[in-house]
Amino acid sequence: MADPAAISGITPYLSINGARDAIDFYKKAFDAVERDVMLADDKTRIMHATIEINGAPIFLCDFFPEFGSVVTQPQAFNLHIQVDDAQKWWDRAVAAGCTVSMKLEKQFWGDIYGQVKDPFGVSWAIDQADSK
Repeated sequence: MADPAAISGITPYLSINGARDAIDFYKKAFDAVERDVMLADDKTRIMHATIEINGAPIFLCDFFPEFGSVVTQPQAFNLHIQVDDAQKWWDRAVAAGCTVSMKLEKQFWGDIYGQVKDPFGVSWAIDQADSK
């Protein structure tokens, strides 16, 4: 059955070592809203969860090596958050524990843009469109 939070488009699905901790972190760093959490049979790991950040759904789960889902670090992508106040989002993310990958500043294309990495290895781009 499809998750009603994602009815079209593309929804990121993150496998994270410590999905419960990641959800709690995303609440602090990105004002995430927890929508749904289904625990695995072991009652400790998350089989599937839905959070919402800035109006968009993100799915998460823990790794399950016993079913072939080997623990790996995220690579070669970032989650882009388009916001109306980049500095507010930036300050909250950094205060929560994200590390700066690319300083938040006005870019040559006019937007205010920067990148951070969360403690789980996921890269996030924060972007405020040029108001001109």
